[in-house]
Amino acid sequence: MPRVGRVTETGIQHAFVSRVRRWLRVLRDDLWTLRADPLPPSTWVRWLPHGVLCLVAFGVTLGAVAQLQDNGGVGAQVAFLIGLAQGGAVILALWRPVPAWWLSTAAMVGGAVEVRRQLLAGGAHDFVWPWTAAGIIGQMAVLLLLALRVRARVSLETLVLTALVTYVIQGLWGARDYQPTGVLAIILFAVVVLLGTALRGRREARAELGRQTTITAEERARRTLLEERTNIARELHDVVAHHMSVISIQAQVAPHLVENPSEELKENLAGIRQNALDALTELRHVLGVLRSENREDPYGLGEPGTAAAPDAPQPMLDRLDALIDNTRAAGLDVVTDIRGEAPQYPTGVELSAYRIVQEALSNALRHAPGSEVRVEISHDFHGLHLGVVNSRPQQRVPPSPGAGHGLLGMRERAAMLGGHLTAAPTQQGGFAVSAFLPRGDTPPTAHP
Repeated sequence: MPRVGRVTETGIQHAFVSRVRRWLRVLRDDLWTLRADPLPPSTWVRWLPHGVLCLVAFGVTLGAVAQLQDNGGVGAQVAFLIGLAQGGAVILALWRPVPAWWLSTAAMVGGAVEVRRQLLAGGAHDFVWPWTAAGIIGQMAVLLLLALRVRARVSLETLVLTALVTYVIQGLWGARDYQPTGVLAIILFAVVVLLGTALRGRREARAELGRQTTITAEERARRTLLEERTNIARELHDVVAHHMSVISIQAQVAPHLVENPSEELKENLAGIRQNALDALTELRHVLGVLRSENREDPYGLGEPGTAAAPDAPQPMLDRLDALIDNTRAAGLDVVTDIRGEAPQYPTGVELSAYRIVQEALSNALRHAPGSEVRVEISHDFHGLHLGVVNSRPQQRVPPSPGAGHGLLGMRERAAMLGGHLTAAPTQQGGFAVSAFLPRGDTPPTAHP
């Protein structure tokens, strides 16, 4: 054979063997596996138990009618009504399990009465009594659905009453020539009640486990958030507090570095140092709020004892005079108008009032330098009224890096306490801030 022919034949054989091996690998991957391939969720699966119960109800109805009419000597109409009641009780148990139990038990009693009459009259012999086979199946279905839906106490009550009715009919009101089914029926009823109660308890345990899992996840998320806020507070303290401390120290040392410093220079440097110290104090308070675990009072506005940082001083209304004096020293002409006698407000109201006035004065310093500012504070039975109005700026307004968060913060503080705040330009070219803070429902307490 020529060499070319042998090479071609060998290549064909190798290609055939490779293809067979590839097919075998495909068959192995497809068929030699225990992989689970469940059916996708379908709506008819949810209704499958209802369909099965409908078939059970239909079978109970037919079985009861056949037994009562053929073996018990009961009339066709009466047998049909009793069978329909027993089968209908199974369907009713899907929505109303307790009324369904009453219906099924009443159907059993009615059937037993009619069969007893036939037994005494000689129209029936050797009949199962008081429970027929169809009646037992129907009552088992009803008791199972009832145990799955109601408390264990209710299930036990229905089981005891069913046993009592069975005992009374079979033991105290018996007939003759019948096969008793009471003991067997009660045993089967007890089994299905125990089964339904166990399944219901398992379902409730799983639901409780799901709730606890959700609570644990929420707590873990809250703890993670708190840790992140603590990290932010630590970084903010490390950066800002350092620079503010340096500013305070330099302002304190600066007068000693200048020969014969003027009184005005000393006052300005002292003001710089004091402002730096105040900023450090406020920074510590804000960092305490960031570290707070109190979700009900995240801003530290609560009553004494619930604040986020109890060791940080909280500015109240009695510090407004110092705030206004500080603003005057910065170049604003501030006039105050206080009306009414100040009651003892809750801590949150006083703190929010101070912050609102502080932010309004800061905005006036930033956006209206050299202007005249009027601070109005009015106390009445309903709460605290605040008003800060500044005139047109008398100096050139420098560019401000503010982003409008101050007004949002003031509105948020007022709304948090159930009050309201408005801020808008005036017709004279100035700006007006007006706020109302209710006194609150909590009784006044002494400030720390």
